[in-house]
Amino acid sequence: MTYCLGIMTQEGLVMASDSRTNAGFDDLNIARKMHTFSQPGDRAFVVLSSGSLSLSQSVVNLARARFGSGEGLARVPSMYDAARELGDCVRQVADLDRAALERDNYSFNVHLLLGGQVRGEGPALYMIYPQGNPISATEESPFLQLGEYKYGRPLLDRGVVFGSTTLMVAAKYALLSFDATMRSNGAIGPPIELLLYTRNSLSLDCYRKFNQGDPELQNIHARWEQSLRRAVEDLPDIHFPIAPLEETPQALLI
Repeated sequence: MTYCLGIMTQEGLVMASDSRTNAGFDDLNIARKMHTFSQPGDRAFVVLSSGSLSLSQSVVNLARARFGSGEGLARVPSMYDAARELGDCVRQVADLDRAALERDNYSFNVHLLLGGQVRGEGPALYMIYPQGNPISATEESPFLQLGEYKYGRPLLDRGVVFGSTTLMVAAKYALLSFDATMRSNGAIGPPIELLLYTRNSLSLDCYRKFNQGDPELQNIHARWEQSLRRAVEDLPDIHFPIAPLEETPQALLI
């Protein structure tokens, strides 16, 4: 199980991922799902991956080989082209592995989040599907998620606003979204990787890894729970009618 999250704000991007992989609750391992590609001053990319670990590793290794040879992500002129480049890597891996996987009743399952910036345009955030096609985050929908997203989404829907949420506040929303997910699904867990990208910096130098039992993460968890309970207790009381509810006899409903 996986949870990856990208948030786009006016100030930049927040990218976050858990590091737990599993083939059932009794087979848990740790593997990084955050991968970075950068040429400081010219381009900076962060890729988050979910799905089959072997497939995502193959896609990232292919993208990294192209990048290292000065091709692919090293040369694309825009973030959209970067998303299409990753999509091409996904399709190339699909050409190699999809038939064998599906012959044994395994689906070709790999999803990617791409965040970053190419010099000359603004930051952007994309999701790449197993078919290789991308969609982008927008000012109206400024975050994208992969994996076990349902528990951490309501908080983001209520709180994150592209034009007014600062990068640091977005980072707090990201950690709280992970906190809600980990609380409800034991297959999601630390280490949590968190990277903040500041608009026009064209470098990846604001990174944090939260291991199991990290004091700062535990403090945020405890203070959030206290604040949430206090906020609920401070809500106006619910008023009920004085007259008791009269139930209609079942015989009259037939």
